[in-house]
Amino acid sequence: MTHQGKVASSAIRDPMLPRLFRIETMKRELSDTFTMTLKAVDGGVFRFQPGQFNMLYSFGIGEVPISISGDPSDPSVLCHTIRAVGKTSGALAALKPGDTVGVRGPFGSPWPVEECFGSDLVIMAGGVGLAPLRPAINAVLAQREKFGNVLILYGARTPEDILFAKDLRSWRGRFDLNVQVTVDRVTGRWSGRVGVVTQLIKSGGFDRPHTKALICGPEVMMRFGIQALQEHGVSADRIFVSMERNMKCAVGFCGHCQLGPTFVCKDGPVYRFDSIQEIFKLREL
Repeated sequence: MTHQGKVASSAIRDPMLPRLFRIETMKRELSDTFTMTLKAVDGGVFRFQPGQFNMLYSFGIGEVPISISGDPSDPSVLCHTIRAVGKTSGALAALKPGDTVGVRGPFGSPWPVEECFGSDLVIMAGGVGLAPLRPAINAVLAQREKFGNVLILYGARTPEDILFAKDLRSWRGRFDLNVQVTVDRVTGRWSGRVGVVTQLIKSGGFDRPHTKALICGPEVMMRFGIQALQEHGVSADRIFVSMERNMKCAVGFCGHCQLGPTFVCKDGPVYRFDSIQEIFKLREL
């Protein structure tokens, strides 16, 4: 049910056994969101592909699935950007540099970066959905010459909710990227775009029949983003979405993340849209 290039969780040795990582840094990104960088206690490296996730274990509390938000070209450091919205993520937010966490992974299917070679690329993110896309952006920039036009379209609720503002400024300063940022509601001295991120598709800047798109964000944003892309000539088989669900085991045993006939932890989280198009229409799933 997923695109070519999926990494099978069965290839991971002892997938149920957490590996110990020490927290190197804790950075507050937003009022409820933070980024932690981790290094393996055993001194080893951690290789992953953009779009994959880990199960992070807070000792004595539990574990939670979190997409990897770091640079895949640097396996010595593991980076996770986490929104503290529950018991486990809240416990992770209370940790400090030097503390340890358990890590299981990586799990799931990656963003199809290599499949996008030779195409124009639209990367659309909403809110904290930029975190799972950040490794893909890093991978694209590392081999920028292999892509056509690259658009990064990002939307946040308010200027104070803009994630990775420093990265966005850096990307915006490049001559080989088209980076657009918008907010739903103006606060403070914001003088940039106002409106939903899906409206940015109207500005074009990509060769419609030869464009591929990567989308991550709130489900309603992805729905309208997919609709806008299709209205502008990007077919369903060229659109990829990340479906984050209530994953508990990451290996397809528990069934918490079932999406129709698929399991997000095994068949996703990245799906080619035409493979789940009919399921995606059913909002109760």
